[in-house]
Amino acid sequence: MNFMDEDASSGSGDDAHLLDGNKHQSGIPSNSGRRKRSRKATGDAIVDAMLEIAAASKMRATAIMKNEDRFSISKCIKVLDEMLGIDQQVYFLALDLFENANARETFISLKSEKRLLWLQRKFSASSN
Repeated sequence: MNFMDEDASSGSGDDAHLLDGNKHQSGIPSNSGRRKRSRKATGDAIVDAMLEIAAASKMRATAIMKNEDRFSISKCIKVLDEMLGIDQQVYFLALDLFENANARETFISLKSEKRLLWLQRKFSASSN
């Protein structure tokens, strides 16, 4: 009787191990397979996000450069040279003002008939 009990217990134990072994070999995906696919999908998503960030950064840099060109010192000087009736002292004050990016943007953004008045006001303020 002991002999049969041993057979039954050892047989069922071996069967359990065989079933486990067959499960993995039968084509049923294991958790590690899902994990690998999930990691690849996550990696692809990260790469896509990084590419989008890089593209957005490049677009922003281009926009900044375009904006800087619009308010460049040379552009301001060109506009200043086209102005009529500008006093030499006001002209040279303007050149000093153009070292400041905000002053350049203000100068270019003003309507042409307001620019000289703005420069004269700056000159008066600096003289006091």
